[in-house]
Amino acid sequence: MLARGPSGPRGLCVSSPPRPHGCCFWIQDPLHTPASSVSSLLKTRTIKKCGRLFFYCPPPRPGFFPFFFNPIKGFSWKLHVIIMATTRTGSSFVGEFFNQEKENMFYLFEPLWHVINRYSLLSDQINWFMRKSFQDVLQGLFHCDFSPMEKFIKPTPVDHITQVLFRRVSSYSLCSDPVCTPQVKRDFQRHCGPLNLTLASESCRSKKNVVIKTVRVEQLDTLRPLVEDPHLDLKIIQLVRDPRSLLISNMVTFFSGYKALKALAEYGEESENKTEVKILKGNCDKIRASAEMALSRPPWLKNNYMLVRYEDVARDPVKKAEEMLTFAGIPFSPQVREWILANTQSTDQHSGAYSTKRNASEQIDKWRVNIPLPVVQLVQKVCGPTMELFGYKFVDDEKTLLNTSISLLEEKQFDLFNAKHN
Repeated sequence: MLARGPSGPRGLCVSSPPRPHGCCFWIQDPLHTPASSVSSLLKTRTIKKCGRLFFYCPPPRPGFFPFFFNPIKGFSWKLHVIIMATTRTGSSFVGEFFNQEKENMFYLFEPLWHVINRYSLLSDQINWFMRKSFQDVLQGLFHCDFSPMEKFIKPTPVDHITQVLFRRVSSYSLCSDPVCTPQVKRDFQRHCGPLNLTLASESCRSKKNVVIKTVRVEQLDTLRPLVEDPHLDLKIIQLVRDPRSLLISNMVTFFSGYKALKALAEYGEESENKTEVKILKGNCDKIRASAEMALSRPPWLKNNYMLVRYEDVARDPVKKAEEMLTFAGIPFSPQVREWILANTQSTDQHSGAYSTKRNASEQIDKWRVNIPLPVVQLVQKVCGPTMELFGYKFVDDEKTLLNTSISLLEEKQFDLFNAKHN
């Protein structure tokens, strides 16, 4: 059955100039909607009046689902994906697989940064409020509603306009027309002016897919309300990485680098009380708990979860990108393949810690020549169960550690749609 308002299809024509992405409206029980009803809807005066202008969808009523019409491709579902990771797991690189889809994609890079910037981990009560805020902001963004996030942006946006959205430059949609307006000239280049969140919301609604990359969600069940939202078709991709590699990457990026690693080795048994090790153990426990929950196949998660190891992405990024996009229901396009090939054969030694340009295959074992054996053994002690779950082999001697011809990665397969591990 088609959902109609008092004067035609549910919705209101807004914005100009014309958008090329088609019209959107709500359809109840779309799989059983007669083709004749769909045709009659397209012939209504409202659709003709709108032409190919963006067709705004108000928040749906229970039982109604987002259904989009593109004049060329016809009807299709709006897809939602969240890339759930921790820092230094290659999530920025993986996020680009989706961001490079460009015209069909609305991609957001770390929108929860604004939430975590407002909270501190002082008590369980604060953690509860932050978790609830994560859910509200993510749910709003997947529905193309920026108002829940606006409450956390400082300074507060004026008339839904802000100059401080975190890493806006990492989103193609937020740096392209019509969102990139007005343009300002600076350093002989044109840059986007302040971000109009109303235009961002309209752009989001016009795109077929919405993808969010975040390292702020630590527990899988935080996402349960989103998975159970009948108006979202949410897929979860969890990225994991060898904790030994993760430790050195984090220390080089956030702490005092290799000197701190040497100092950590000198502490011996007392190293377990060091801040870096406590953080690592906490992360290992949370990552393992989330993966174990998914692998137990809870009914609420259904087939909406995929586990991906950083090392598998680094070994064959084209293959893993195609698998992830297929899992999400998004075609693997030539421009994504081209971007991967251009950004995984880099010889640039000055690309920076946050760069997405890497010689990917070299990253897998790079940590092994930069981490002392006592530190490796310490990580294996505090993160052993996590390493076993994800198929990371233990090292007992320095000779094995330094011999990169010996793989420390088990050939372990994770079923794409049921998260079943062998």
